Amino acid sequence: MKKSVYVPAVLCSALIATGCSENNKPEQQQPPAHTQNELTKPVVYQVFTRLFGNTETANVSWGTKEQNGVGKFADFNDAALKGIKELGTTHVWYTGVLHHALVGDYTDYGISQDDPDVVKGRAGSPYAIKDYYDVNPDFAVNVTNRMGEFSQLIERTHSHGMKVIIDIVPNHVARNYQSLGKPKGVKDFGEQDDTTKAYDKNNNFYYVPGQSFQVPTSPEYKVLGGNTHPLADGFFDETPAKWTGNGARAPKPDINDWYETVKVNYGVKPDGSYDFVQLPSEYKNKDYRAHYAFWQDKELPNSWYKFRDIALFWLDKGVDGFRYDMAEMVPVEFWSFLNSSIKMQKSDAFLLAEVYNPLMYRAYIHQGKMDYLYDKVGFYDTLKAIMQGKQAANAIFAAQSQVTDIEAHMLHFLENHDEQRIASPDFAGNAAWGKPAMVVSNLMSRAPTLLYFGQDVGEDGSENAGFGTATRTSIFDYIGVPAHQAWMNNGKFDGANLTKEQVALRDYYKAIMSLNSLPAVVGGEMTELNVTGSERVVGFMRKLGQQTLYVLSNFSEQPQTITVNLSKAQLGAMSENTLLNDLLENHTTQLKAHPQGATFNLTLDAFSSAVLTNKANHE
Repeated sequence: MKKSVYVPAVLCSALIATGCSENNKPEQQQPPAHTQNELTKPVVYQVFTRLFGNTETANVSWGTKEQNGVGKFADFNDAALKGIKELGTTHVWYTGVLHHALVGDYTDYGISQDDPDVVKGRAGSPYAIKDYYDVNPDFAVNVTNRMGEFSQLIERTHSHGMKVIIDIVPNHVARNYQSLGKPKGVKDFGEQDDTTKAYDKNNNFYYVPGQSFQVPTSPEYKVLGGNTHPLADGFFDETPAKWTGNGARAPKPDINDWYETVKVNYGVKPDGSYDFVQLPSEYKNKDYRAHYAFWQDKELPNSWYKFRDIALFWLDKGVDGFRYDMAEMVPVEFWSFLNSSIKMQKSDAFLLAEVYNPLMYRAYIHQGKMDYLYDKVGFYDTLKAIMQGKQAANAIFAAQSQVTDIEAHMLHFLENHDEQRIASPDFAGNAAWGKPAMVVSNLMSRAPTLLYFGQDVGEDGSENAGFGTATRTSIFDYIGVPAHQAWMNNGKFDGANLTKEQVALRDYYKAIMSLNSLPAVVGGEMTELNVTGSERVVGFMRKLGQQTLYVLSNFSEQPQTITVNLSKAQLGAMSENTLLNDLLENHTTQLKAHPQGATFNLTLDAFSSAVLTNKANHE
């Protein structure tokens, strides 16, 4: 959930003091959830669960689920999962599974109605969790069996050889948090808080004593787009007011604050100081078992234990890992505690965190025991600028060099629920721009890759769903996703309604992802190639053992002819006149050796790439 990010300066300072300086690097690097001994790099397929199986095409702005439809767990049938697997997927991230606040009536099932004044959109933000021990009732064919239907989805996903990831959102919960599904003896967030205090170590929330919450207002915003609702009256009963999810402390948040949520207290005092034991700096070099042992005799804030119990609950249900929303807004010591607890129960759990501050990357990996972090600020932002013609293609090397020591922990993506669709006019306006970018993103390093549903068929995110603006597929409202629906073909998932261009694009994505089993892609070193003739072409080499790959990608709408100059080290064991074959498209070229190394020439069509090797059989 990338929003207008407010991170208290005192929190950043405290984290930097505990070891997230770029110069404070550990002696040993913690291995991520996968190792180089595996046969393929991880590929995460992010699917917005609410939208994936929806076949309705009305797309009424602010429409109800009766008007615009809603997907179900059951829509992920064998055909759908087979299609997801075809993209090289190892992990499916089912986004928005947990029961979050929404505008709908499930009172017949004992679920309280949510107030539209503190819900964004009609379907609601998946990051305003209302019940951490339940799933969204919208997704069930039989609401009373909603947990059973999700368990069946986990089993189906596993049967197709893929693992399951869901979100955990530790920084905030919905204002109307109340769990019906919690196990016996579990207390709700805030249930035991001393609300007379602005802060207490064991309070789950922060408070504004003596003042009541006021719904934010703006001349530009109307709740539910102006549609009527019995609870849409500009009032939400919360006394005393709680701090808002992004840290805003006013009883009346700004309309741009995360007003639908309240911030969780982890023992960080209002002045930014910590009310818990600091993790010793040497723990950046220790494994999760040592971290787990460190916390066992410590007195920790109540919220720490609540989230540990939540994570272990879902592991018991068969979930294989978690994607953590806005992890950088929660102290790194908590992550050491939580992730070591998870790894003690499931050592191969897949732990992915949304962190945007590069100064914090190493702390969250080494001290926080994260497997993977988003590589947005740096790699994605640079790649987007290249696609938009704002930077030369070789600018990507400077971005990559910033994370060389942690590259296997940095997850690459071109789309996700927070980012603009490639095909949207505000990004590239043409899904074909994703072809060279995907080659570079997937093949440049040991980093795993994330694909967002609809990306492979050129979804452009142009629907006016209601809350927010187009260019990003809505996460707040009920809506159909046209290009994805064409591939879905009313539940057959055979792509019968795709255009020829969309079929070709999806086939290209499948071809790129199929290269993830090559040893040089899984674990090879990367070096920049000396490319002359076009600043719109980027080239690099991946090498492991006897396997050498030369990767060239053209970020131009016009054909480009280039010359690649190889040093002797880059030439390796290849000899003069060696024929290079392309594992991705149909290029061939011949090496021309000289005393300093060798050269070869290549013409790349618009948006074309080549993955060249002297072996055509993936050896």
